[in-house]
Amino acid sequence: MIRLFASDLHLDPSRPDITDQFLEFLQGPAREAQALYLLGDLFEAWLGDDAPDPLGERLAAALARLADSGTAVFVMQGNRDFLLGEAFCRRAGAQWLPDPVVARFGTTRVLLTHGDALCTGDAAYQRLRALVRDPVVQRRFLAMPLERRRALAMQARAGSRQHLRQAEEYITDVDPATVVEVLRKAGVDTLLHGHTHRPGIHRLEVDGRPATRIVLGDWHERGSVLRWNDAGYELVELTRRLAPPSET
Repeated sequence: MIRLFASDLHLDPSRPDITDQFLEFLQGPAREAQALYLLGDLFEAWLGDDAPDPLGERLAAALARLADSGTAVFVMQGNRDFLLGEAFCRRAGAQWLPDPVVARFGTTRVLLTHGDALCTGDAAYQRLRALVRDPVVQRRFLAMPLERRRALAMQARAGSRQHLRQAEEYITDVDPATVVEVLRKAGVDTLLHGHTHRPGIHRLEVDGRPATRIVLGDWHERGSVLRWNDAGYELVELTRRLAPPSET
């Protein structure tokens, strides 16, 4: 029984190499899995399920073919595609996952989350996150003409890049105390997330119990997945090297 996890693909028309590698993955290794979990930032930007998007429709069709082949597909929103919703999931044959959510894999209960809510050292980002996740704000945005939405998304993207260039590295990573608190609150000992683009497996303690934080990698230069089966789990890099990301 194989489960696969990925996040932070940031699919965008400007990076067709990432899209091509992901489509190869969906047509190959993903078909051997019982389930594929996509934990946020599948797209670099998402203007709403109602917005015409050729790349989005191409991916929805590919995910639907995967689901039809017998692999269950689960999709979670990220900080880049927080407007991705259930209409897209229906087109993709996928199940929408709330963030966070506790899942059971065999005898192990795991807290799944995109990961941006764990970066509480970045107070400016957390204020922005609370704003854009407000249902009233989202309804107002989705009521705007598509070109207005696109312009605002481009402004937000530029502002995010400037913020990341200026921010200290520690505030863009997860806060250790927040990690402990969310594990304690969820009553689990395993946390799986993306967002930080810092793949790794971290051991820690929560109230004297051993715990594990698994971080998924991004797809900017190589594909990155977590493979989980009855024998355990491992982070895997896909072999084909991608073009370096552009700063534009």
